[in-house]
Amino acid sequence: MMTELLNSTFHLLLPPHNIMEEGRAVPTPNSEVNEKLLFLRENMVHLTNQLSMPIIEVALVVSKYIRIVLESLENAAEVAGEELPPAILNPLPVDSEKENIELPGIETFPLEKLIDRVDNDRMDILDTMVRTILNESQMEFVPALQELRDWEFEIRKQLSSASSPGALFSPLSLRDDF
Repeated sequence: MMTELLNSTFHLLLPPHNIMEEGRAVPTPNSEVNEKLLFLRENMVHLTNQLSMPIIEVALVVSKYIRIVLESLENAAEVAGEELPPAILNPLPVDSEKENIELPGIETFPLEKLIDRVDNDRMDILDTMVRTILNESQMEFVPALQELRDWEFEIRKQLSSASSPGALFSPLSLRDDF
């Protein structure tokens, strides 16, 4: 009963139609790219903080959209006969302070149990918000991918210090200037 109550409040966090945070509408396709990117970042930061979303949940949603946007970008480049630079194709490098420390590999983590413990409702809210902003603003592929790569970088920095499966469920912690 209590779980149903908690889950039902998550659905109230998504505002109606194309209005996200503070009554601001999703930027139009004609809006400046920076306005679209700022709107996406502000709303993602706000939602992940509001829901105290674990690293693993944000990582799963961000990786899904990196894959989708990258695939679309690769298809567009192929049609245009262009080649994409490696800087776009690959994740940003993470310089771990613990490079010489032996940490357990992810293969030692019980992945089936981890996946069973993610909150699909929270992930669905973030997924819906990202999809809505990307689609309604018709955000260009390259800036969208670069924004998602920034998120991926922050996630990977935190994942690189995960020494146990429980660390994956720590809330994502973003820098104040992110």
